[in-house]
Amino acid sequence: MKIVIAATDAQWNELINSKSQIDWQRVNNSTDFIQYKDADAFFSLKDNTILPGFALLGKTVFINSVISTLTELKAPANVLRINGWSTFLQRPVWETAGILEDGIKNNFEKSGIKFNIVSDEPGFISARIIAMIINEAYFAVNEAVSSKTEIDTAMKLGTNYPYGPFEWAGLIGTGHILGLLQKLNASDLRYQPAALLINEVKGNR
Repeated sequence: MKIVIAATDAQWNELINSKSQIDWQRVNNSTDFIQYKDADAFFSLKDNTILPGFALLGKTVFINSVISTLTELKAPANVLRINGWSTFLQRPVWETAGILEDGIKNNFEKSGIKFNIVSDEPGFISARIIAMIINEAYFAVNEAVSSKTEIDTAMKLGTNYPYGPFEWAGLIGTGHILGLLQKLNASDLRYQPAALLINEVKGNR
């Protein structure tokens, strides 16, 4: 199976190290996809920009769009959303929104990647939950419950999480976490971002 991908160095390394059985062909930008009409599918992971040429490829195009939905992006039918944030691409099961053809799904499953088809909602499922955990950890630090290091250690040892919430936030990027929380908070006050998280993101800009 030949997959053409436009990705950052971090995304590329995460994919080829964990999904080495797939024939990955890397390109600089998604505009180069048109040169690879023999590909089985395409991944545009640097951002969620949908190019006019995507509809003309006639193949499935996966975009990295955790926050914006396909409806909001006015995506053509052959475009699907996945989570391209750090640590998510190495997982054996990928959440995706959109219509996934059986042939593509079966080919990926043979290569060790399973898909969990979810509703076209901001954050999918796992990113929402992780963002909430990270946000709660920021609230805890702000309330002097414990330190970042102690919370990371407690969560990894107590819940067997692969990363502590602050470690995870650092890998994903606090800006991404805040952006998702702000999007969700617009319709649900449970997702109100912690002031410490907001200030930390502002300080890093």
